[in-house]
Amino acid sequence: MMDKLKEIGLAVYPYVRNKYIMTVVVFLVWMTFFDENNFISLVENRMKLAELEDEKEHYVDEINESAEDLKLLQNDKELLEKFARERYLMKKENEEIFVFATEEE
Repeated sequence: MMDKLKEIGLAVYPYVRNKYIMTVVVFLVWMTFFDENNFISLVENRMKLAELEDEKEHYVDEINESAEDLKLLQNDKELLEKFARERYLMKKENEEIFVFATEEE
């Protein structure tokens, strides 16, 4: 019997015949590749979560900056006029606006 096992290589690996070790190996292979919530998708989801948290932090900072700008614009009429001229190209009734575009490469 041992001669036949040696021929096919099972005698070299006695752990292959242990049902508990084989069960753990099959479980790990299943959880790594085949399960819906496998380890690979878990890692990918955690990386995506980290990216989304970074984006959230960026947008929260932008919202805070916009809120500060809004407070300033509500309180300062000259700053509001400057903002309207620069951003929205608004003008007074008797003015002309010249827009200079720079060439960007």
